[in-house]
Amino acid sequence: MAKLLEVQNLNKKYQSSQNEILALQDVNFYVNDGEFFSIIGPSGCGKSTLLSIIAGLEDKSSGEILIQGQKVNDISSKIGYMLQKDCLLEWRTILSNILFGLEIKGKINNETKSYAENLLKKYNLYEFKDKYPSELSGGMRQRVALIRTLAIKPKILLLDEAFSALDYQTRIMVTNDIYHILKEENITTIMVTHDISEAISMSDKVLVLTKRPGTVKKIHDIQFDIKDRSPINCRQNPEFTKYFDTLWRELGIDE
Repeated sequence: MAKLLEVQNLNKKYQSSQNEILALQDVNFYVNDGEFFSIIGPSGCGKSTLLSIIAGLEDKSSGEILIQGQKVNDISSKIGYMLQKDCLLEWRTILSNILFGLEIKGKINNETKSYAENLLKKYNLYEFKDKYPSELSGGMRQRVALIRTLAIKPKILLLDEAFSALDYQTRIMVTNDIYHILKEENITTIMVTHDISEAISMSDKVLVLTKRPGTVKKIHDIQFDIKDRSPINCRQNPEFTKYFDTLWRELGIDE
């Protein structure tokens, strides 16, 4: 598999009123094309900061971000970002919400609109295209938010605690649905989460950050011998508990 994104010797410093705070220190990792890559770590270790830097929404102090071998120092059209809140515009229909990113980029035409509508059809939301966000369940809203991001055809999707606002049962079902969508569309994904179970069940690799200043403690390959892999099936596999115990111990050392 080819490397799609590389983070090299990344550092992030903040200047407070009294002193300098080192948030991230010498962070190095890469993500292969098509991988689902999760980042976990103790509270305050810089997980979301790292994701914001990759997205180009926050400046790094030093180091490099590369996409397909090319240095990136700003917001990249190859990256889509999905936050904890779905951020759907309540006064716009579902289809209009999905087209919003394309509108901002000035890329609405017959081809891109058709692609967005086909995504709605493919993932069983087309019948709701003329409804408004308030008429949808929380899980459906998150799927709409995902399709809105996919409509701009990103190579990399960043998920920042994207499912944490959902209740537990809905969260399990939504992560299952979204996992299948991302694998079907072959979207490389980097997810920040505080939920160890979520990281294990969805990921090909899990990166563990240390406490602040966050640096890479270890990267785990997550492998399940399952013919039809899905987050729900992974949670029921005997290997799941072994991965959970390992990651729990690693996080516990730093907390």
